[in-house]
Amino acid sequence: MKLAEALIERAEIQKKNAQLFNRITGNAMVQEGDTPAEKPEELIAEYDENMKRLLFLVQKINKTNDTTPFENGTVADAIAQRDNLKTKISMYRSVYEAATIRPERYSQKEVKFVRCIDAKALQHTINELSKQYREIDTKLQGVNWTVDLIEM
Repeated sequence: MKLAEALIERAEIQKKNAQLFNRITGNAMVQEGDTPAEKPEELIAEYDENMKRLLFLVQKINKTNDTTPFENGTVADAIAQRDNLKTKISMYRSVYEAATIRPERYSQKEVKFVRCIDAKALQHTINELSKQYREIDTKLQGVNWTVDLIEM
């Protein structure tokens, strides 16, 4: 199995478990005299089976990422770098949005707001970080389809 296939399966299990969680909680309690649409015990059993498979996949994925070379480190290092860029981009975008919102003034007597940051420079930084993120992500996607999942 390729690393990319394991990542896809992991995402599918996570999505299924989120749906199962909603189904379990939605059927955990009903009005007296009614019966739940689905048996919570069966849903919980399915959830638990999914979690066993998820643990198995995550352990293999992590081991593979930790040992697969990637540029100047490992795939795990590149993932950490990509995640770091994603967090920075998110923060900078929030600051940019806060700096570019124009509060409406209905008269000259209302408080005037002054921008305290260079929005143009900030947008340039966001663009550069986004480019770095895309480049790392694209390379990681390529590696994911060439690397076999490490068997434990």
